[in-house]
Amino acid sequence: MISYDLKCHQGHVFEGWFENEKAFKKQKRKNMISCPVCGSEDVDRTPSTFGIVKQRPQENGAAVPANPLHQIVQFVRDNFEDVGADFAKEALKMHYGVTDQRNIRGVSTNQEEETLREEGIPFFKLPAPQSANDDEE
Repeated sequence: MISYDLKCHQGHVFEGWFENEKAFKKQKRKNMISCPVCGSEDVDRTPSTFGIVKQRPQENGAAVPANPLHQIVQFVRDNFEDVGADFAKEALKMHYGVTDQRNIRGVSTNQEEETLREEGIPFFKLPAPQSANDDEE
């Protein structure tokens, strides 16, 4: 999967996920991509504001290679509500309008994941790397 920052002709910026660049081009050609704000199909890729730092300094001044997966996991931890084992239940409630849409994270069983797929609820699994900081939470 590849993520592109997209922008409509009215200036609305949003994100789109595609299998690859070929899939993006095909969907664009068939007007299958539209702005979630205004509905415009006049959409183009825009430079991403996301960047991955190759190295980060540690407190002692030594440079250590940054791990992109750690950065992604930290972003999810900082910006998604942890609903724990209630992930599937909360996703279903949002899907059916019982609760407001929000970013959530948690765990689910294989059976719960199959239910989410059957209901057409998009989700993705993110492997959480182990680090010394995991014990702090």
